[in-house]
Order: sequence, then C-alpha cells, then structure tokens
Amino acid sequence: MTRIYVGNLPFSATDAELRELFAQHGTVESVSIITDRDTGRPRGFGFVEMSRADASRAIQNLNGKELGGRPLRVNEAQERSAGGNRGGGAPKRW
Repeated sequence: MTRIYVGNLPFSATDAELRELFAQHGTVESVSIITDRDTGRPRGFGFVEMSRADASRAIQNLNGKELGGRPLRVNEAQERSAGGNRGGGAPKRW
C-alpha cells in the first residue's frame, strides 16, 4: 500500500470528489482530507492510499492536473519526522 500526498486542493474539495478522481487510475483504499483541528476547515491537502502500481499511475497522471482551478501537487507521501513540525525550542515555563 502506498500513501499519496495531494496538495494545493481547493478548500471546496470533498473526500468523495478526491476518491472519484483517483479511482480513474486504480482502486482507492482510503481518502482523507486534512482539516484544521480548531476550526474544522480544510487545510488544502490530503492523502490517498492505493496499491503501489495504481499509486504510481495516479501520481504520474494527476500531478499538475487542475481541480477547482488549482494545479494539484501529487507525490508519494513522506514519513513525518519524530516530533512533527510543531516548532521547537525550550519548553514554556508558566
């Protein structure tokens, strides 16, 4: 199973719309559009899981394709580094 990063999504995009787009290139196992934890609004990116062969085909065919007037950025998702991207530095003292 390959996890695909889909960036530059229009904020109006839905899981169903993304699933339909990627299903043209193979079997979609899961779709997840990421939302802001505080507001619940879409953050403009998501992930799709497909078999390796289907994922390669989808990446090749959909990277740069327009959805809602925006060119998609589609590539294989990279593993997050330990600790995430939440900033760093010394812990806050209260």
